[in-house]
Amino acid sequence: MKITVCELPNEPSKFSDAWASLVQHVDDNQSDLVLLPEMPFYRWLAQSREVDPVEWRRAVEAHEEWIGRLGELRPAAVISSRPVVSDGARRNAGFYWEPGAGAVDVHEKRYLPDEPGFWEASWYERGPATFSLATIADASVGFLICTELWFSHHAREYGEQGAHIIVCPRATPTAKLSKWLAGGQTAAVVSGAFCISSNLAGRTSEGGDFAGVGWIAEPDQGIILGMTSTDNPFLTLDVDLADAVRAKSTYPRYVEE
Repeated sequence: MKITVCELPNEPSKFSDAWASLVQHVDDNQSDLVLLPEMPFYRWLAQSREVDPVEWRRAVEAHEEWIGRLGELRPAAVISSRPVVSDGARRNAGFYWEPGAGAVDVHEKRYLPDEPGFWEASWYERGPATFSLATIADASVGFLICTELWFSHHAREYGEQGAHIIVCPRATPTAKLSKWLAGGQTAAVVSGAFCISSNLAGRTSEGGDFAGVGWIAEPDQGIILGMTSTDNPFLTLDVDLADAVRAKSTYPRYVEE
């Protein structure tokens, strides 16, 4: 499977050019699966602690509009997260999009930080404690949206369910990059699955400073196979999903709880 991870700017004035470059990269590489950052199609609302329902609605509409353009990334299936209103509550929903099927919500973010720059628990509600695999582009995929990466028992649960890939769309700051890389490697080792992540990137006019750096970590030892950077914001690697199947029978995955 050819997997593409990326870093995309959250500054609106820079997004369109970055998107055009991503479309070209996916076409050149004929990617099977593309992971986008967390809620990538509108400015990062949780930068401010002041909750504005009108802005939330605008973010929902912007994501709906851009999801209508995901066909530009054909032939790939696409994974990300988006703002939604679910049962009257604002939530952050992980979804996938496939040609001919449209967007399917799979998982609503459960674990929400609430601190400067990331006032997520103020802006939206926790999703249910449901962590189930989805079949996307013939792979078994589990979602750990950003902060959920640190609740590693869910990575192990995904591994026990037979996950090939754990996806971690992020909106994480530059100052904590090394911590996030370690978290991605740990999730891969604990689950015996590829852990892939894409992140927002760069400074924004609202004061955000996102780290970028998407990654692909392999499922046995958690080795980072590749990362994105400012100079190379897109990464595509051809991985063997059978590596994730084999990893399930080796240490520490086989150890009983």
